[in-house]
Amino acid sequence: MSLYKVPLIKKNEYDSIIKNNFISRIAFTGEYPYIAPFLYVFQDNHLYFLSTKYGKKIKRLEKNPRVAVEIEEYNNDLSNYQFVTLQGHIIEEESPEKRKEVRQLFASLIESQGLSRNILAALGHSPEDPLDCLVQKECSYVWKLVNVQSIIGIKKAE
Repeated sequence: MSLYKVPLIKKNEYDSIIKNNFISRIAFTGEYPYIAPFLYVFQDNHLYFLSTKYGKKIKRLEKNPRVAVEIEEYNNDLSNYQFVTLQGHIIEEESPEKRKEVRQLFASLIESQGLSRNILAALGHSPEDPLDCLVQKECSYVWKLVNVQSIIGIKKAE
């Protein structure tokens, strides 16, 4: 029996995975890695995330903005799967106009995907808040993935 290597995916395949999904995991550095799930939106060749303004992730980013972001697609029985990992830096979006635009994208995502309003708590808002509150109030950071050094994707064997 020989070692079998899982096939890598091509750029058009990982682009499709990134564009067609909205849940990721971000690995932060530190004494031990810290991994947390994040909703994301993809626009202008950037991944954007909303983050609460508290927690381990904030302290980790202050010390080191380098992260790994993982996005996946798979069947429940794993008969088909694809994973993409991007390594880069997380920065806070500086432009107030862009922050508002990204918040609107998140509100539209929540509505179009029929996501539970409970997700608002992970974005710095009360689940009882109106969805427009996500756009109008800055209760969360708007982060952007930049300086992507590596994109690696794998998929099931053909």
